[in-house]
Amino acid sequence: MIKRTHVALAAALALSSLSALAQTAAAPTPDWSVTGNAGLYSDYRFRGFTQTGYGPAFQGGFDVAHSSGFYLGNWNSNVEQALFNGASLEMDFYGGYKMALGDFGLDLGYIYYFYPKSGALDSTKISNGELYVGGSYGPISAKWYIATTHFFAIGKPPSYADVDTKGSWYLDLSGSFPLADGWAISAHYGYQSIKDGTQVGLIDDSVSDYKLGVTKDLSGWLLGLAVVGTSEKDLFTTAESGFTKGGGKTGVVASLGKTF
Repeated sequence: MIKRTHVALAAALALSSLSALAQTAAAPTPDWSVTGNAGLYSDYRFRGFTQTGYGPAFQGGFDVAHSSGFYLGNWNSNVEQALFNGASLEMDFYGGYKMALGDFGLDLGYIYYFYPKSGALDSTKISNGELYVGGSYGPISAKWYIATTHFFAIGKPPSYADVDTKGSWYLDLSGSFPLADGWAISAHYGYQSIKDGTQVGLIDDSVSDYKLGVTKDLSGWLLGLAVVGTSEKDLFTTAESGFTKGGGKTGVVASLGKTF
């Protein structure tokens, strides 16, 4: 009787252990994931140039991704009306495909920059569409963009009948290097080629930008401080629009953001 009791107890314990293992086993990874992001910035810089007249910006967006590698997303920020023909909001919509090739990452996609209520006429409405291809290896990444529309309405007809800024391109070289205790440093260099840029009154057909920053992870909140500048500090100065300061002056940008 004692022997049988021991056998029964052992069987019961085994079944209990199997049940506990079944309950604690990791759930399968879902096919779809949704993430969001939000941040407050002392200045919104795009490719080195202020988009808010050196004023603050609140930014946020979300991403929907599938386990196959396909993704869609939206990102938004306030902008300076004088710089965007009356628009006070930028809305970016993008989609693409990401995949890993060993230690390398590949990213292919398309992004459309939309500015509601910009310009009373079609020729003054600001928007831009770009195809992009990017690669990464460890903390280093490179991404190349090429415009499929008139580059942010620059050279848009009928104002410039013989100018076509489609095909303008941008190269983004970036790196983020983690340190101890949640600290990290980042560096960026960008090169913008503007097709027929000098024909529409720009200083040059190309401009470069740079960024050097440091971040600190504060329990999921990312605090950042960066120096940002360009090679053409007085570009995008337009007295007609009411923005008379050069848009690419070197400055310090502070930020606080979170991904959730």
